[in-house]
Amino acid sequence: MRRTIHVAPVHKSLRVNAPPGKAFEVFTAGMSRWWPASHTILKSPFKEAIVEPRAGGRWYHVGQDGSTCETGTVRVWEPPSRLVLVWRLNAQWQYEPDLDTEVEVRFTSDGAATRVELEHRYIERMGEGGEAARAAVDSPNGWTGILEEFRKTIEGV
Repeated sequence: MRRTIHVAPVHKSLRVNAPPGKAFEVFTAGMSRWWPASHTILKSPFKEAIVEPRAGGRWYHVGQDGSTCETGTVRVWEPPSRLVLVWRLNAQWQYEPDLDTEVEVRFTSDGAATRVELEHRYIERMGEGGEAARAAVDSPNGWTGILEEFRKTIEGV
């Protein structure tokens, strides 16, 4: 009998002192400024993170030697309010072209600030390692820490 594993999505939210358009721009076009260099599968030291600005665009990292590694693709591109990225790193942190988990990020006006809400879902598609992968992306070193770096960058901290 085959067992179905259900893994809860990871939800994170924060408030940044910037309008939604600026938050969206820094999250996407400015990802190289805040994405942790330790969070890549590159063999070379991290140089930049690229999110191509369109549905169907690539999401990838570039190493200092010019090498690249895929993270996924852009599924939904709706500036300045919504972005959905396809995450194709498996539970062993390797690129798997047929894996399809999603990272949805919403940018909502909150007075002079923006509420940023992130959901990483369909983690169960990673298979047996999905629960451990969920724990990792939900940890302080996962999306919590990554979003804190985003907040520091956008607020100039």
